[in-house]
Amino acid sequence: MHSGRTPERFTKRSLVAVSHAIERAALAEAEDGPLVVLALFQRLPYFDRERAVYRRIAGRAATTVVGMVGGPPPDLPDRTYGVALDEAEDLAREWSVVALTPRFGATLVAYDRGEVGPAPTLESGRLFDGRWGFRRDEALHEVIRLRERLAERLPAAARSALDEAVARVREIPAGPGESRAEAALRLLARRGDRGVRAVEPTDGMLDEPGLRRWTDADGVTASGTLPVALVGLRVDEPAGAPERFGRRSVAREGQAVLAAVTGVLRPVDRAVRVADNEFQLVLPALGEPEALAVVARLHEAIGELARSYPFLAYTVHAAVAVTTRRPLPTADLRAAVEWAVRQGVPVAGLEPEPAPAVR
Repeated sequence: MHSGRTPERFTKRSLVAVSHAIERAALAEAEDGPLVVLALFQRLPYFDRERAVYRRIAGRAATTVVGMVGGPPPDLPDRTYGVALDEAEDLAREWSVVALTPRFGATLVAYDRGEVGPAPTLESGRLFDGRWGFRRDEALHEVIRLRERLAERLPAAARSALDEAVARVREIPAGPGESRAEAALRLLARRGDRGVRAVEPTDGMLDEPGLRRWTDADGVTASGTLPVALVGLRVDEPAGAPERFGRRSVAREGQAVLAAVTGVLRPVDRAVRVADNEFQLVLPALGEPEALAVVARLHEAIGELARSYPFLAYTVHAAVAVTTRRPLPTADLRAAVEWAVRQGVPVAGLEPEPAPAVR
């Protein structure tokens, strides 16, 4: 981090509230200009959601800078400058919002961990290490840092406006009451976080509409950020099992299979039942080796069912992928499982695609 504050762990949900508070402060009526605002959005869909807000900010600010991977967004208003970030640079992982005037400053600086915690949706549970505050000198520090990091990518007019704002801020001492106001804001933020509870499926299993709500219920999600491992699984019972053993027995065995599938899940994972004998596991922030280890545990757990049901030896086929695509390539995963069944392959993979893609 770039200040004396100790970094904290945040979910995206909590950081959204902070970034909106900073943007609202930037829009407030105040005779304390010039105002400069800098924001890094990671990917275009996240900026698109806030585009109208930043159009209003541009009407008040001396200059506004927005950066993201993939190039500047189109149709930016006057005095708003888009910056393209390279996917490999550390700024691509950064979610920052900084507002600065001679008498006011607010800062959010957070770094994407590529991980997720239990939350109502996949996107809202994304984890960041960061810090935020409403102190002018910290905002000044961040404006200087970002101005230096982005200098070669900013036009002369943007650099001049930032330099003028920085010089003006340095002429005026910070207000003595900032720490008091910030303490009150932190109390409100903590109380808001305590009101959030992760929504867990009652039996560990979602249907396909439930998966869509979980992966995109916030209305915006972007490819290229959080990696997600996908496991497609088909569990076939021997031919004629219902006729030989009776429907009631088969129903009990089906519940045992369901328990074996959900038994490998972490609290942040989800399972989707796409057919009577077919499942998909969504495992956020896992790589291919970890996903293959999950498949091995599934094979072992389903194989153990033969101890309780000695006349049933299930056949298991699987497919594994790791993707940063949104929406998740669940149709491709299902096709890979079907291919594995036809070919008699225990575990199949998906072909790599251009980034962001299954890899």
